[in-house]
Amino acid sequence: MLKKLRVTVDGRPYTVTVEDLSETSGQQLYPEPGLTALSVSASAPAPAPLPTPAAAAAAPAPAAAAPSAGDGGDETSPLSGIVESISVTEGQEVTAGEKIATLEAMKMKTIVVAKNSGTVTKIHVKAGDGVEAGQALMTIG
Repeated sequence: MLKKLRVTVDGRPYTVTVEDLSETSGQQLYPEPGLTALSVSASAPAPAPLPTPAAAAAAPAPAAAAPSAGDGGDETSPLSGIVESISVTEGQEVTAGEKIATLEAMKMKTIVVAKNSGTVTKIHVKAGDGVEAGQALMTIG
């Protein structure tokens, strides 16, 4: 097997071609694809077939979980965390997309915005409270 090498002698690089004459010179460190044979034990179970897209589409979808709190006017927490601040007060008019609260989870702050426009009728939490995902933060009617 021929190998091309770069050799430096006294600070001067030379490119040389050498032939490996050892007994293992014909072995490749990485064999060509498809040349490696795999042995399969007769006692090993066959792997289960992967589902086809048609089978996956035919399977019924799991039922969606019902929200844990509130009705259509409740603004809920998108994640579990700590209420850092409430940006609105009861009786205040808010528009959809307006910041209503800030939550902190794992040192990351998440701004919660109103989904609907209306008047804040009830605030269910205060700064410092721990909340779960889906828990009602306030009601906007």
